[in-house]
Amino acid sequence: MAFVESANRLKPYLLMVFLQFGFAGLYVVSIVSLKKGMSHFVLVVYRNAFAVASIAPFALWFERKARPKMTPAVFFKILALALLEPVLDQNLYYMGTNYTSASFTAAIVNILPAVTFLMAAILRIEMVDIRSRASQAKITGTLITVAGAVLMILYKGVPVALPWTKASSQVSADAAVQDEKHWILGTFMLLASCTCWSGFFILQANTLKTYPAELSLATLICFMGMLGSGSVALVMERGIKPWLIGFDTRLFAAAYSGVVCSGVAFYIQGIVIKERGPVFVTAFQPLCLIIVAILGSIILAEQISTGRMIGAVIIVVGLYFLIWGKGKDHLTESSKNEKLPVVLDAMGKQAPAAHSAVVEIPGTKTP
Repeated sequence: MAFVESANRLKPYLLMVFLQFGFAGLYVVSIVSLKKGMSHFVLVVYRNAFAVASIAPFALWFERKARPKMTPAVFFKILALALLEPVLDQNLYYMGTNYTSASFTAAIVNILPAVTFLMAAILRIEMVDIRSRASQAKITGTLITVAGAVLMILYKGVPVALPWTKASSQVSADAAVQDEKHWILGTFMLLASCTCWSGFFILQANTLKTYPAELSLATLICFMGMLGSGSVALVMERGIKPWLIGFDTRLFAAAYSGVVCSGVAFYIQGIVIKERGPVFVTAFQPLCLIIVAILGSIILAEQISTGRMIGAVIIVVGLYFLIWGKGKDHLTESSKNEKLPVVLDAMGKQAPAAHSAVVEIPGTKTP
């Protein structure tokens, strides 16, 4: 029993760590495919097509009896989710990554928890009490995270010499000077991408309350996203040539990003969001940053500058303030739930008091 309880407590953490390894591979794979000339508009369409193909069978089978009824309100929420994530976020993300680098993208995306916290606080989804230490930690962490992101944008610094990147450091530095204006444009695209992604998490959390079927919701989001991004791609890419891909890194990038980073990711995020909320889901980005920095410098020979390294460290410090505050909130909510009266359902089993009527059970008289 103790092992099961420990496993349930660790499950959200393990799922999010697994997801960060999956996202880390996406940064590297997408850079390789985009550098080889693949259109990011087409990549988004194929990514969502693979996502639908990978999770639709599971949604049809496992949720065939538990799938809630589709209502107009839920349908419009799914349309909004598809617009925020597959259409806007993914296109902005790929363009921003192509203009910058994989390691920079992984670092700047760490502002995601701060943006999500701000949006959730404004919408009164996230609990904020300025007198509590948890809220003070979350606010402090948000400010530190934003400061680190600003430092990364404004200050580049000298490249950090690594043993496996010395040979290509001069080439990378020259390319960075030539593409400075693209780098700035890419940074703003990544910031816009984070804003869309945060809005997606918050709306996903709201949608799951009225449509609590994670697999079906993920399938519908990817399907509507495929249609929406396909319409955009048909307008932006003329002719059939951009749509032709072979058995190479472009096909692998579409399949990997679709199965792992859309299908599996949406499902896992839905599970964790229902238990811990949208801010918790976004608080594991620092792990992805570390993995991408290592893979990017080895596989892509990317340079890591001192300014961006310092900014990334500041962002990580801010994120752990945010995580500490979220942990305190979760402990507070758990202690409140433990004090709720025990309720029995019609079958005599214990049911959550928040979703049931409180029934007084008369005590037995002792002889």
